[in-house]
Amino acid sequence: MGRVANGIFQNVGVCLQCGFMNTTTTPRLQVCVLGAGIVGLATAWQLQRDGHEVTVVDSAQTGAGASGANGAQLSYSYVQPLADPSLWLQLPKLLLAPDSPLKFRPQLDPHQWAWGLRFLAACRASVSRRTTASLLALASESRAGFEHLMAQEPLDCDFSATGKLVLYPDPSSFAAARRQMELQRSLGTVQHAISPAEAVAIESALAQHAPNFAGAIHTPSECAADCFKVCQALQRSLEARGVRFLFQTEVTGLIRQGDRIVAAQTRDGRIEADAFVVSLGTGSRRLAAPLGLDVPVYPIKGYSITVEASQAAGAAPLVNVTDAARKVVFARIGNRLRVAGMAELVGHDRAIPAERIASLVTSTREVFPEAGNFDDVQPWAGLRPATPTGFPVLGRLRGSPHNLLFNTGHGALGFTLAFGSAQRVARALNESVRPVAARLVACSA
Repeated sequence: MGRVANGIFQNVGVCLQCGFMNTTTTPRLQVCVLGAGIVGLATAWQLQRDGHEVTVVDSAQTGAGASGANGAQLSYSYVQPLADPSLWLQLPKLLLAPDSPLKFRPQLDPHQWAWGLRFLAACRASVSRRTTASLLALASESRAGFEHLMAQEPLDCDFSATGKLVLYPDPSSFAAARRQMELQRSLGTVQHAISPAEAVAIESALAQHAPNFAGAIHTPSECAADCFKVCQALQRSLEARGVRFLFQTEVTGLIRQGDRIVAAQTRDGRIEADAFVVSLGTGSRRLAAPLGLDVPVYPIKGYSITVEASQAAGAAPLVNVTDAARKVVFARIGNRLRVAGMAELVGHDRAIPAERIASLVTSTREVFPEAGNFDDVQPWAGLRPATPTGFPVLGRLRGSPHNLLFNTGHGALGFTLAFGSAQRVARALNESVRPVAARLVACSA
């Protein structure tokens, strides 16, 4: 793909007039993907399949960020945006209750306030409907992409397709959920509104909790998997296919010349390429800002615990479960139960307060009292990169260099949307960068 000399990653076969590589009449681009979470790795996978030469750069290791121990659910058919009009009625309680799953810590950060105002502006029925439709279409593409990957590669990732139940605590919230379900069903999803007794018939581990919720939405087609294991498997497969990985390599800036980025600057030198894809999650905005680009992403902090699941019948759930009241998700991954939740707007704070982990343990014991061993809960915290509407930033931004693309801002749906997003960004690359490269190759022929 190129070579590294004196800390400089260099292209080979470059047109001296234009600066693009000159290898064949059909340009095979050198693409640098910034970020080795599930979104960046899915992007690298798609670009390599399209015939490009790919380098993946990350300041840490594979899956070290929000992909590490996320909620594990693949919610292809249940994608209700966080920015929803029902939030207005819930907001006072969510902000003021001491045990609230939502936490807002005001900071002297104009971006936090600007993002928050844009988020509240998106909490309208019309915006939520549009975003839901867009997310469902993207999720459908992503399901197909992930299924194609699993058909090609032996992934040891604790994958399951046991469906999903979303529990609602009272008649009013259940009625709102049924309205959202009807919207999603009109867009092609298969879902059912069911009683607590019907939910227990689907997931027997809910038997003791049945008196505590009014109803549930059942989506039979939903799946779960260990995202971190998928990341590890993707890295191995990509390396076998010739993709280069540069870990422990922090990108400090992007070097622009005219209408293109010529290199990513690191402390060890420059990484040159024909195109760059930014998949740095919450770090994407920092890298884009010096170029005058607005990436509307803010970190929403979440937590998880992972416990050894009881093997007793009806103890730990086999079906994915979301408790809408507690804003907590439960996913079975192999012999483990992943419990994740909460949404905190507290900047880039990665600390793990004991009380937040205790809250997840309490929630698990209340919903699934015999689920497993709580002596070792493996606590984790991650920063979900969220946009105000809930739809990610895909492709070029207005005013950005033609060879700089973004794949970020997936919020809590990064795993769900990763492979569909990768396909769209790959198409955007072919539409915006490859034709330019082809013209430049022609000029040097």
